Amino acid sequence: MKIGIICYPTYGGSGVVATELGKCLASQLGHEVHFITYDQPTRLDFFDENIYYHKVDIKTYPLFKYPPYELALTSKMVEVAESEQLDVLHAHYAIPHASAAYTAKKILAKKGINMPVVTTLHGTDVTLVGKDDSLGPVVAFSIDESDCVTSVSESLREETYQYFDLTTDIKVVPNFVDLNRFTKHKKDHFKKAICPEGEKLLIHVSNMREVKRADDALEIFKRVREKIPCKLLMVGDGPERARLEEKCYELRTCNDVRFLGKLAEVEEILSVADLFLMPSEKESFGLAALEAMACEVPVVSSNAGGIPEVNIEGVTGMMSNVGDVKDMAKNALYILDDENLPRFKENALKQAQRFNIVEICPQYEEVYKEAIKKSKQRI
Repeated sequence: MKIGIICYPTYGGSGVVATELGKCLASQLGHEVHFITYDQPTRLDFFDENIYYHKVDIKTYPLFKYPPYELALTSKMVEVAESEQLDVLHAHYAIPHASAAYTAKKILAKKGINMPVVTTLHGTDVTLVGKDDSLGPVVAFSIDESDCVTSVSESLREETYQYFDLTTDIKVVPNFVDLNRFTKHKKDHFKKAICPEGEKLLIHVSNMREVKRADDALEIFKRVREKIPCKLLMVGDGPERARLEEKCYELRTCNDVRFLGKLAEVEEILSVADLFLMPSEKESFGLAALEAMACEVPVVSSNAGGIPEVNIEGVTGMMSNVGDVKDMAKNALYILDDENLPRFKENALKQAQRFNIVEICPQYEEVYKEAIKKSKQRI
């Protein structure tokens, strides 16, 4: 099968999932995968004979205040679908990918080419962008006009139906983790460098947008640090980073907090952590938490969105209401207790194994087959 994948090429969850899926489809299942986006996807760190990357060329014109990316993307989809004889287009994130795919499908139909479209909803394309009155109708239309639609969690599926009056059926295909990559590495020397006195190591990974509530991670750490020796790693970058670094000075925790920025091989850092913090206001799934769990790191999180489908209360970690940093700190101290930590680490790994990419990837393969069948029926 020849599959076109349209995604954002960034560190965000949708781009990561799309890229890892494409790599698995190519290397494990033998499909030919064509990535179509404006830059090389961050996680596309290797190529094989079945992986291709097509760059969307975005031209600027004095007439336009903003570059017409969606039009350029649509044209590139048409070009690649026709020249490479694709069997299906898979749009990750509804705006603008699903709407562009719909237009590409119509253009290709004029050429006598039937092109099935699969749309995967990742979260903020529905819960934030989709709620915008200026974009909502396009989001709903693009979803309904897709041949098959998937969401990454039951929570997101239900939210989507609440926000939009849809006729399409949404199938849940959960996010996944590559257990060959995200596994506990022996990095004792690295842990020793960060925690020379055997301190517990906490970690937060995000794109540091306001919705991630990374400042809560700092508050949690401050409370934990008052009780036990510990360090905190803040991984990622985003609009909130400068403010968060200033907050460290306010909390007087800077000596024990390190901001590491974006890391291509975050699994090496996760491998030496004792606890993962995810205090998010919204999470459609919680992919970063799953990757931590695959490295045997339990999770203290909020109970927002799809997180409870990943982090099992009292088993793989513990959850609190959004913003309740006092309770999260209490939970962190409980998990970090030497008598409890080994059990939580073991359970975290067992839970991550349920989301092995090798098991999830074939589910998308079946969705593609269903989309092809539905698309033929529409002719």
